[in-house]
Amino acid sequence: MARRAPYRPGIVFPAGRDRNGRSKNLQWSFDQLNELCDRYAHGLSDYGVEKGERALMMVRPSIDLIAVAFALIKIGAAPVLIDPGMGRKAFLQCVSEAEPTTMIGIPLAHIIRRVFPKPFRTIKRAVTAGDRKFGADTLLKNIRSDRRDSFPIAPTTTEDEAAIAFTSGGTGIPKGVVYLHGIFRAQIRVMQQDMNVAPGEVHLSAVYIFALFNPALGVTTVIPDMNPRKTAQVNPAYLVEAIQTHGVTMSLGSPIIWKRVNEYCRSEKIRLPSLKHIFMFGAAVSPNLVREFSDIVENGKIYTPYGATEALPLTLIDEREIIEETQSLTEQGAGVCVGRPIGGLSARIIQISDESISEWNESLSLPPNEIGEIVVRGDVVTRAYLNRPKQTKLSKIKDNRGGIWHRMGDIGYLDDQGRLWICGRKSHRVETSQGMLLPIPCEAIFNQHPAVARTALVGVGEYGRQRPILIVELKRKEGATRKQVTKELLEIGEKYEHTQQIKTLLFHNSFPVDVRHNTKILRENLAIWASKKI
Repeated sequence: MARRAPYRPGIVFPAGRDRNGRSKNLQWSFDQLNELCDRYAHGLSDYGVEKGERALMMVRPSIDLIAVAFALIKIGAAPVLIDPGMGRKAFLQCVSEAEPTTMIGIPLAHIIRRVFPKPFRTIKRAVTAGDRKFGADTLLKNIRSDRRDSFPIAPTTTEDEAAIAFTSGGTGIPKGVVYLHGIFRAQIRVMQQDMNVAPGEVHLSAVYIFALFNPALGVTTVIPDMNPRKTAQVNPAYLVEAIQTHGVTMSLGSPIIWKRVNEYCRSEKIRLPSLKHIFMFGAAVSPNLVREFSDIVENGKIYTPYGATEALPLTLIDEREIIEETQSLTEQGAGVCVGRPIGGLSARIIQISDESISEWNESLSLPPNEIGEIVVRGDVVTRAYLNRPKQTKLSKIKDNRGGIWHRMGDIGYLDDQGRLWICGRKSHRVETSQGMLLPIPCEAIFNQHPAVARTALVGVGEYGRQRPILIVELKRKEGATRKQVTKELLEIGEKYEHTQQIKTLLFHNSFPVDVRHNTKILRENLAIWASKKI
């Protein structure tokens, strides 16, 4: 991109606000960004970082984060990316499993390294992204070389390790996902060909990690003024300001972000005509949100792709199909449709099991409209977890043609049109003496009550004899009493066969959610809470 469009903005980053409250920004062209990558690559190489090493990156979202990540990739080293908000114990375990040899982090990261040295035992080089070393060997600004010539890019292959990205740990311990250069290449191809991301677009990067794809796509990155660890608290006015100021054409983000933006735009009577495509993902997306936001995106489309850290993007569906064909079914408890496979991906449904499957056989596949566990195979599917052979064995199925089927950990089905429907996480299923209940189909029934913000189905007790509990979070501005809502929800549940078993309701003021998207309900936590309440 530095050669093709040297002066096109590569990245726009917020730099505070003026006295009138308007955002101030730093802007780097692709040519400037590429030069900065080269300077860091020269400096890191001189510092001793080599091809095949892993570098733990604990740097706040910034131009330096982008530049250093690409500098490492130019060297042939693999950035290690961990969500800082996952909790100390989980974070330290992730560091230990990644076995990085270089650490580039903010001062707090180095303080943690000094207090808990064991997980960082493999670190040979420590760099602080700040003005004081805090026990590190040097500062990041000192690593940046004065050399401005092109750094000779390492001769990596599609089978070489490109990065380590950790899962959020929303349904268990975070796991390191090994990305190969071939997987990144396949993801870029899918974004270009199936998601229609074109050079020259402007991307509001509401999920910062996806900013790393933009330079390879020829897309300008606009970093929003928000705290990435608290997306549920985003100021929607700031996002709207960024969209209007920079002519943003696309954005990817969790449903909670677009819910906040939707409410703000509707209250202020704002339209966003520059947007061409919005991708909502991170949890099941409400069809109502898609329908309402489609009025604001006058000249574009809304899509709800499906995927996970281990494999993405996998499927795609647009607003027309959601509103016209699948919304009414979702509201009747059919699950949420996430569309058809893209990028040459294969998707199948198999019997639900908590045991490993050593080898794939097509006879494992269930027929259309039969609920089971979702498995996928394709070029964007990762092959293993880092230093987790047990989890790899449980999640991966070897194909006799050399491929890998990944067990998504989600329950769903394929309909007669080949569309994939999601019904909930496998670990969230409720197994009662009368059969299995699934979160998304059940919750969709109760979520239609005007006083209900959202619900969560959990099971208390042993599988096969669990007691189904519906936990309810009420809308704050509604005046309905809990007694009244309980009566009305139980009456609603009696109308549908798959919700008639639910007889116990509990109320919770604010559901716990995942760190990464602030959208996925932590039902494991709620199940523990519910067991103490009943």
